[in-house]
Amino acid sequence: MKIVIVGGVAGGMSAATRMRRLDESAEIVVFERGHYVSFANCGLPYYVGGVITDRAELLLQTPESLRARFRLDVRIDHEVTGIDRAGQTVSVRNTLTGEESIEGYDRLILAAGATTRSEPLDFGLATHTLRTVDDVDHIDAVLAAVDGSPSAVVIGGGFIGLEAVDNLVHRGVHVTLVQRGPQILTPLDPEMAAPVVADLRAHGVDVRLGTHVVGSDAPVDSAGTAATGLLLSDGSLVPADLVIDATGVRPDTSLAAAAGLRIGDSGGIWVDETQATSDPRIFAVGDGALKTDAVGGAGALVTMAGLANRHGRAAADTIAGRPDAAEPAVGTGIVGVFDLTVAMVGWNEQRLVAAGRAHRIVHTHPSSHAGYFPGAEQMAIKLLIDADTDAILGAQIVGGSGVDKRIDVIATAMAAGLGASALSRLELAYAPQYGSAKDAINQLGYVADNLLHGTTRSVQWHELSAELAAGASLVDVRTPAEFAAGHLPDARNLNLDELRARHAELPAGPLIVHCQVGQRGHTAARLLSQLGHDVRNLDGGYRTWLAGQAADAAVVAAAAEVLAEGIPV
Repeated sequence: MKIVIVGGVAGGMSAATRMRRLDESAEIVVFERGHYVSFANCGLPYYVGGVITDRAELLLQTPESLRARFRLDVRIDHEVTGIDRAGQTVSVRNTLTGEESIEGYDRLILAAGATTRSEPLDFGLATHTLRTVDDVDHIDAVLAAVDGSPSAVVIGGGFIGLEAVDNLVHRGVHVTLVQRGPQILTPLDPEMAAPVVADLRAHGVDVRLGTHVVGSDAPVDSAGTAATGLLLSDGSLVPADLVIDATGVRPDTSLAAAAGLRIGDSGGIWVDETQATSDPRIFAVGDGALKTDAVGGAGALVTMAGLANRHGRAAADTIAGRPDAAEPAVGTGIVGVFDLTVAMVGWNEQRLVAAGRAHRIVHTHPSSHAGYFPGAEQMAIKLLIDADTDAILGAQIVGGSGVDKRIDVIATAMAAGLGASALSRLELAYAPQYGSAKDAINQLGYVADNLLHGTTRSVQWHELSAELAAGASLVDVRTPAEFAAGHLPDARNLNLDELRARHAELPAGPLIVHCQVGQRGHTAARLLSQLGHDVRNLDGGYRTWLAGQAADAAVVAAAAEVLAEGIPV
């Protein structure tokens, strides 16, 4: 059997090496249009920042090493330009010589990945994406050629954009981050993204939300020196020796579409549970192929390296006669940004609202490990729960150490079909330097269980204004010192420890109680409800409300920018 694979990075090479392990007799040909195969693309930003110092560490394999170990015929600098499904051949062009050839196949695997979302940006400045080894070589050369302290503009506040920002700052570059929308990291909900923006600005990053690049200019400063920069839609000019386009990617479906293969509604190549396309002799894996979304059940684009590797292996298994149905994707992701780790899985609140799906929300702010042990760092966790079934629909975590462990536990619970309340019953490893006797995951489960059984009722930060306007009264149960340091408008302070004796002083009608992060608020709500009050707890407390206000301010500023351009909102 002859297998031809288009694309030689994560999904393609995973398929090729798995295929060889299963079938020594197969002829396996890999075409890669770039100059490198099986390179560590997730490590590229860290080479730019100098965290990874040896460029060779990024090059995991070469055509020569793959031939020696796996007897693979890997042809770099070769682009597949067309598929003849009837003749079972592909057209190939050598990108260095222009020579064209035809290659036959018994089975074809498309692993071309994704391409940039838009046409290449041309501002008359050094502009690059951050997706290939060539990209980092060019970026490194531009920065090395700058006299003095270089400046860079990063366009796009997604995963790659934030990794670029972090590493450029680590290298000593002054960075402006330009994000067209009102928040960075759109998989997060606004109140979860706000702390990330604050951390970026604390590290000297000039964050411009609700803004985009409109052109470039080369004015002369007061000393008569030419300065190169980018013009932004807010009217400002920002310095830029280098521009990194991190505006996102789209699935590369050009070959599949031209060959008449089915393209899914989300824009990726349709595949069945074995990674086969609408042509059973052709398979698709990686960023260009659809995955089944675990929350919604429909086809979705999930561009994660782990899934690309897993599905490359699955395609090889199917071709070798041992098909194994792919598991639905929960979309687990993580990124480090300076002092923070940001992770997410499943759907966010905005997506659930847009889909009209009933849900409950839990915000907590636990420590990474026991608070009395040195080095504990606070996390902000948001858990989204199906209101009817208690199923976990998604989660977001922002914090320092311990974030990666907790998001993986939640992702595992989702894959296993555990309900949110079941998180309270997980037996997790505990020692004070690693966690708490009531782990952060267990705490989420306790709150979820209280909501499920009506033990507590909550109000979200973005619902508070409407509830107060409808006649509810707000009670801050923190200490007077905490209240004096900052409090919500119109809140009345009544310390939790005095609440039992003084509850008669509270106004009649619905009450909303809150503390700093929600735990004392829950205690107050339980106490007051048993004393006859109609009471709910502000979920996540004052800390979540503050993050929400910061997010709202960013949305207002972005809307003003859009209106200034005359575009209806």
